[in-house]
Amino acid sequence: MRILVVNAGSSSLKLRLLDNDDTLLTSEDLAADSVSTGELSAAIERLPETPDAVGHRIVHGGTVYSAPTTIDREVRDQLDKLTALAPLHQPKSLAALDAVSELLPGITAVACFDTAFHTTLSEAAATYAVPREWQQRYGIRRYGFHGLSHAYCSTKTAEIVGRSVNELRIVTCHLGAGASLAAIVDGQSVATTMGFTPLEGLVMATRSGSVDPGLVLWLEEHEHLTPHEVATALEQRSGMLALAGTADMREIETRAADGDDAAQLALDVFVHRLVTGIGAMAAAAGGLDALAFTGGIGEHSATVRNLAAERLAFLGVDIDLVANQSPHADEDISAAASQVRTLVISAREDLQIAREARSLLR
Repeated sequence: MRILVVNAGSSSLKLRLLDNDDTLLTSEDLAADSVSTGELSAAIERLPETPDAVGHRIVHGGTVYSAPTTIDREVRDQLDKLTALAPLHQPKSLAALDAVSELLPGITAVACFDTAFHTTLSEAAATYAVPREWQQRYGIRRYGFHGLSHAYCSTKTAEIVGRSVNELRIVTCHLGAGASLAAIVDGQSVATTMGFTPLEGLVMATRSGSVDPGLVLWLEEHEHLTPHEVATALEQRSGMLALAGTADMREIETRAADGDDAAQLALDVFVHRLVTGIGAMAAAAGGLDALAFTGGIGEHSATVRNLAAERLAFLGVDIDLVANQSPHADEDISAAASQVRTLVISAREDLQIAREARSLLR
């Protein structure tokens, strides 16, 4: 079953056509505005084969969707109603969904959700200590995101380790422009750092990660900033960009090595939040058997992996410095005597989406 995977992000639209054995038949990365410019239409025309189904990455499934779902008019309308929970991402996913459905009429479309993997969180892990009427009226809870990436990363980790994912305690680190951690026990998410929105948790490229909610209230009350101004600043002008003047981790590492104080502070803040987050995830998992790095930074920053491993030695993490310096895709970089296996996993949300779509349709 050939699956066309459509992954609409905040700045790009990725198309991947996968054959039944997950062979990549074609791959195109388009601009975020490709739906309106006609670029998407041209890309669909260039497909070497007609897909049997289309798998769409949908960021938010709310509490309604906990598994991949065939898209019909009712589902499409329900996804639109969830836009308020993900106003930056959901409209782009739905625009791509509508455009591809029009270009490929009659081809079954499947929604695969970033939030679905985290629907296994316990009530204790998912519940915020806020007024109950907020929880009931507005759906306030921890949803978690990057679920497709965490799910794929955990199963690939188990495959490389040579054990069933159902007998491992894994912490997966999706580190890219957006970043989050997940604690996975017996193949299920038991804790994650992103929450009601993708703003919570780790320091990211332009997002602040967790801040004191009192800070937000203080800025609105004393500096008279509007909610929109605060939200824009925390989402688009914070994180590594605010600390170092750039959101590019490669530039930050280079400048830090050259003695740039701002870049060094940015790197230190990023690693501090990462390490304390991994410690929290390991506690939620009841221990740690494997630590997996994925995403742009997770896969390509030997510096971040090394700094994190040094500070996680108390958990049994020990990496081979030579293997860490230039790992191959999907590689175990653990030191021979390490109690915890540390791996670098290529981010393949497309494979996860294709597999979920095939599983549903079969």
